Amino acid sequence: MSDFGPLQELAARASDARGLARIVTRAPYFLPGRKWNLARLLEERAETHPGVLGLAFEDRRYTWPEMDRAVNRRAHALRDQGVNAGDSVVLLMDNRPEFVFNLLACSRLRATPALINTNISGSGLVHALEITKPVKAIIGSEHLDKVREVLPELTSLTAGDLLVDADAGDPAPGDLPSFDGLIELASEAAARSEEPRVEDRACYIYTSGTTGLPKAAIVTNQRILMAGTMFSRGFFEAGPNDVIYVTLPLYHSNGMFAGVASSLITGATMALRRKFSASRFWEDVRRFDATCFIYIGELCRYLLNQPDDPRDGEHRLRVIAGNGLRPDIWERFQQRFQIPMIREFYGATEGTTPVANFAGRPGMVGRLLPGQAVLRCEQDTGELLRDANGLCAKVAAGETGLLVTPINQTSKFDGYLDESASKKKIMEDVLKKGDCYFNTGDLLTLHAYGWLSFADRVGDTFRWKGENVSTNEVAEVLNGAPGVQESNVFGVQIPGADGRAGMAALNVGEDFSLDDFAAYVVEKLPGYQRPYFVRLLEEMQITGTFKHQKVDYRRQGYDPSQVTDPLYFLDGEKFVPVDGALYAGIQSGEVTLR
Repeated sequence: MSDFGPLQELAARASDARGLARIVTRAPYFLPGRKWNLARLLEERAETHPGVLGLAFEDRRYTWPEMDRAVNRRAHALRDQGVNAGDSVVLLMDNRPEFVFNLLACSRLRATPALINTNISGSGLVHALEITKPVKAIIGSEHLDKVREVLPELTSLTAGDLLVDADAGDPAPGDLPSFDGLIELASEAAARSEEPRVEDRACYIYTSGTTGLPKAAIVTNQRILMAGTMFSRGFFEAGPNDVIYVTLPLYHSNGMFAGVASSLITGATMALRRKFSASRFWEDVRRFDATCFIYIGELCRYLLNQPDDPRDGEHRLRVIAGNGLRPDIWERFQQRFQIPMIREFYGATEGTTPVANFAGRPGMVGRLLPGQAVLRCEQDTGELLRDANGLCAKVAAGETGLLVTPINQTSKFDGYLDESASKKKIMEDVLKKGDCYFNTGDLLTLHAYGWLSFADRVGDTFRWKGENVSTNEVAEVLNGAPGVQESNVFGVQIPGADGRAGMAALNVGEDFSLDDFAAYVVEKLPGYQRPYFVRLLEEMQITGTFKHQKVDYRRQGYDPSQVTDPLYFLDGEKFVPVDGALYAGIQSGEVTLR
């Protein structure tokens, strides 16, 4: 990380002030009592910028009025199917224009779309489909097969509640309702419901925690409009002449807040890609004439690992924003691709006050805000260290601790649908009796002038390939594999990679087959959840209360010089023994995790 002195600090504070001022100018959208949501913003864009492009995808282009009419059709179709204000509607589909139209159609009816991670299947999918008690589910035909597989297990939804939105070239299903057919019969006229309120729920975004299956985080209109304003005005400084390139999934908060909401708030065009492609990324940036894009750290690393190209710096990008860009690649990435400004942030979908690096200081997520604190804790577990009075202490500059953010009337925690999960994120009597804080679950390092850098996640959740991974959720799947008696899942560090890769310590029976287990893992788990390393144990370490010990396993990792148990690496779709040569290859980066 670059040196930072008093003059740089003065310039950074001026950047902070300008960034906050840009956000405040759009405060009327999200102040309490205001009547705004995403659909009303679309209506305003259609009226004020009728000839401006609102959405680009592959070879398809939509102006704001064309988007508005498409949303009206879907809203009428949903209303005809009995969807009303306050209802939950599942939305499961890839990044494509129909995702945006369906999302905004729900917003127009003041219904709440539940945005499902397209990577999950099986029991995780059943849970995600059911937890919000939806009245209907809009399913992209590209994901219909895995929904069919779990349909017999659903209790809240029947086959008749599934509205299939066909992807390009896919035929309408013969045995399930075709949403496309309903849309064709619907009107393009305005489909207004009652006036929206910023306090209404805008959507549910699923987030993995330490307690197993995904939790549905409540995202209000106020939250999405505030976050969208932070990105669009504070980071991108966008307007109708800008193009925001979105290659991250729209079911995640980054895609929703920095993509959909940013575009609607400022009138900037959103250029959408179905899935991230490192080899096609810069081609897209030039084709769409993008001026901004959203990143996560791994995305930047994948781009940096691509072969050099003479056209690397040929683009119109002004600024990029995101989270997780690690210090070891920040400046190399910025210099190679000639990015004028990189603005990093730290925050959680369901969290309270975020942290923002408006100044673009490499390696930093932002500066500690009033009310936030980095507290002394056990860094293996995140457990706070309290004094004789039961209160916590802040770390000093240069130290690492648990970041907590205030919960109060101006810094709200909307929580999850699961109230018990919400309570676990709330900490009371932290710095003084009666105070209340949100537990981020993350370790951050405090630097001079209040700057923060991300250190690590704590507890049973780790991050890999831009996704939060719940060890309990993965363990529940692994425990269903033939021959597995018990599994203990944790994350291990890989040199040169962001986050942690999954590893599982297993107790197995005589009928356990490593080849069958590999096939099971590949079938049942998406790539980011798979255990890349497996350790076969004679006896599992547990605590006195029968909880799994993870600290020693995590410390020993996949190093064969420290592990005497059989140790294996997932090489594509099969497990191979880890010996000294393979370990050295992983450490040097010659062997990659696929």
